[in-house]
Amino acid sequence: MMRRALDLADQAAAEEETPVGAVVALRGEIIGEGYNRPIAVHDPTAHAEIVALRAAADRLGHWRLDECTLYATMEPCVMCAGAAVNARIARLVFGTRDLRFGAVRSKFRLADSDLLHHRIEVVEGVLAADCVERLREFFRRRR
Repeated sequence: MMRRALDLADQAAAEEETPVGAVVALRGEIIGEGYNRPIAVHDPTAHAEIVALRAAADRLGHWRLDECTLYATMEPCVMCAGAAVNARIARLVFGTRDLRFGAVRSKFRLADSDLLHHRIEVVEGVLAADCVERLREFFRRRR
């Protein structure tokens, strides 16, 4: 699943978007996927995770994704972590931390906070080196 998210991150980079990809899976099947698109679609909410969550909810015909796993190449921001909690995602797997904006481990702990109505199981560091390399290369080319 994370390899597919990495492919989606590559697609984002090819479109000059920050290379982040995300996949939502249910019982081993991808039911939603996305990559960063805020520049292309003029939408500040078009992060990879949001696009993938919307696609999954549309496919299931319901907003609750309580048996699903969200895979993301980078730690979700506050918006994306909040959306995952609200969607009742069961598990979040991410590649690399986002030290500037990460809301799951780096800056906040929204996904599994005791203060919220739902807690997500969090797994981090899956294919982290591959995830970091895409980000480094993207920003190196831009400088």
